[in-house]
Amino acid sequence: MRSSDPLRLVVFDMDGTLIDSQHHIIASMTRSFESNGFAAPDPAVVRAGVGLPLEAIIGSLLPDISPEQRERLARDYRDDHRGRLDRGERHEPLMPGAREVVERLDAAGYLIALATGKGSRGARHALEVHGLIDRFVSIQTSDTAPGKPHPGMICQAMNEAGVEASATIMVGDTVYDLETARNASVASVAVTWGYHGREDLVSFRPGAVIDHFDELDAEVERLLAI
Repeated sequence: MRSSDPLRLVVFDMDGTLIDSQHHIIASMTRSFESNGFAAPDPAVVRAGVGLPLEAIIGSLLPDISPEQRERLARDYRDDHRGRLDRGERHEPLMPGAREVVERLDAAGYLIALATGKGSRGARHALEVHGLIDRFVSIQTSDTAPGKPHPGMICQAMNEAGVEASATIMVGDTVYDLETARNASVASVAVTWGYHGREDLVSFRPGAVIDHFDELDAEVERLLAI
């Protein structure tokens, strides 16, 4: 990208897209449920909800509980998740090719942002551990904007980066990411190695569906051709 070219923004989801965090998510959810007298949740159902606000995931698992119980479960989940972070027990490896594609896009002149259901502390920690935080011009989390599929995270990232919707793309592994992109009127790329299956992703008609990060550069260039 030449210095005279218009700015273009690539917004990444985190859990299931950039990093593999499912084991810690399921473990914290299980401990929260069991400590409150509920049976351990079905891991497949937990994975299917990743990307939504935490209270929404809990509500889908236990639809008949009271709002107070839901809030307590969410609080206990967050306490457990943060405690594991404080004790250095959360290792969330990068997905294959994640580091390289972020570095390539950054070097090519694209602006890079994050839109994740994680809290700010956990999201920043993950990027710092992997030495990628300086590549991101905007980090939007559950602490800074409404949860997906509300478009707020993408809209705030665009505002911070100074980029229009026509020059922005969302990359994610769930239909919630794709719906968020649709609600923000931006293009989207679905990745197949995360929490939602190809058939569900294709049903939302993203601009592209990829099976490895090596495929992303060309799709971003095609979808954001200006």
